[in-house]
Amino acid sequence: MALLWPTLTSAQEMEPRAYSATPVGTNFVVASYARSTGGVSLDPTLPITDVSARINTYLLGYSHTFGIAGHAASFALAVPYSNADLSGNVQGVPGTAWRSGLGDATFRVVMNLLGGPALTPEEFARHRPTTTLGVSLLVIAPTGQYVPSRAINVGSNRWAFKPELGLSQPLGDWFVEGAAGVWLFTDNDDFFGGHQRSQAPMPVFQWHGGYTWRPGLWLAADMTYFAGGRTSINGVEDHDLQSTMRYGVTLSVPLAAQWSAKVAWSRGLITRVGGNFQTVSLSLQYRWFNH
Repeated sequence: MALLWPTLTSAQEMEPRAYSATPVGTNFVVASYARSTGGVSLDPTLPITDVSARINTYLLGYSHTFGIAGHAASFALAVPYSNADLSGNVQGVPGTAWRSGLGDATFRVVMNLLGGPALTPEEFARHRPTTTLGVSLLVIAPTGQYVPSRAINVGSNRWAFKPELGLSQPLGDWFVEGAAGVWLFTDNDDFFGGHQRSQAPMPVFQWHGGYTWRPGLWLAADMTYFAGGRTSINGVEDHDLQSTMRYGVTLSVPLAAQWSAKVAWSRGLITRVGGNFQTVSLSLQYRWFNH
């Protein structure tokens, strides 16, 4: 249960158009809401069964694009607030838990290696989309609410890093994308009961394909797969090796000259250990250019 919350909010993300080109000097502010509901598959040796959860996450983020050596790059940061209602049976006895608070802050840096040159908005409008290959680093900092005496927390009390390589290929009005990365975790040295909790690396893969009607209006089919991530308590391995595949769809709609909205839905296809959730999210984005 202790690894449920922080893990599902990061590994299960599906983000189409993450490596598509954007003009330099662009700023984005994003506010979003996501609701995840479903069951949780745990280590079968644990005396915990019939676990279910309802998780609400509110997020506020900002990103900015710029140029490095002629290549477009960007940085982004986001801070979530979450609450969750969890229930299950512990040794046959029903139990519930409620948690609410600020989650761990997220930072991300992206740089295009191939395609996606550093262009002004005017140059970008005349540029024909080409293949884009990019690299990114996502960092989750231990800034969320964490109480060592609780087995379930909003924050994870550790750092997490995900280096990733992503490819975006336009095909006329269609596009296909893929990304491969790996989550790396530091130890939580103040885990429940004063123990040390470690987690093995967790490779993550994403695939997307979609259609663009006009700038800002597109629809994508999404899929992600992640595996590994077995945890250890004081060096003793748990039976919680993960193997999960999720699928979903994402729709982006322009609302006005500087405003757009994004609606996404996803659910689990295969879940060995972890959350088998259905997630619905709504994001509102405001964009402006530097002068």
